[in-house]
Amino acid sequence: MSPLNIQKGSSKHSAYDLRNPNAEVIETHTLAVVVDNEAGVLARVIGLFSGRGYNIESLTVAEVDHTGHRSRITVVTTGTPQVIEQIKAQLGRMVPVHEVHDLTIEGPSVERELALLKVAGTGDKRVEALRLADIFRANVVDSTLESFIFSIAGATDKIDAFAELMRPLGLVEIARTGVAALTRGGK
Repeated sequence: MSPLNIQKGSSKHSAYDLRNPNAEVIETHTLAVVVDNEAGVLARVIGLFSGRGYNIESLTVAEVDHTGHRSRITVVTTGTPQVIEQIKAQLGRMVPVHEVHDLTIEGPSVERELALLKVAGTGDKRVEALRLADIFRANVVDSTLESFIFSIAGATDKIDAFAELMRPLGLVEIARTGVAALTRGGK
């Protein structure tokens, strides 16, 4: 740590990007890509990742401008700083792409994931599942005499923790969506 308590290579606390683009450190980045809302665009964007062997951790797509026919693709990917810069450059050169934002380095952002969890159990396990759901602010979206389906939104770590606590109580199935992210403040 430096005397200013800024970690070496930090970019969130500095006006300068102090990261070494040639470092072999694997980083996770959230990219927001605004594209034309037309058939085949998503396949082309995803094809860029798969064709070059880049990994996609999470993917979310939604229309953001109905009149302008534009959608936003939020991709969470991993790679070295050099690979991330290459991904952004290649995305920016695609014809249907209008904007590429790296939310990880553009400033503070809010990220949320949504998950549905099916928990089967009876007796005390049902009561404990409801108690934990209340603590984690998960909602019951379906209930039978044998199971509950909970909906939970939040940071990935929160969803992971909730799922781990539900496993011994009868977690049967989990369905997760991709990460949705927006920058805070400003624009």
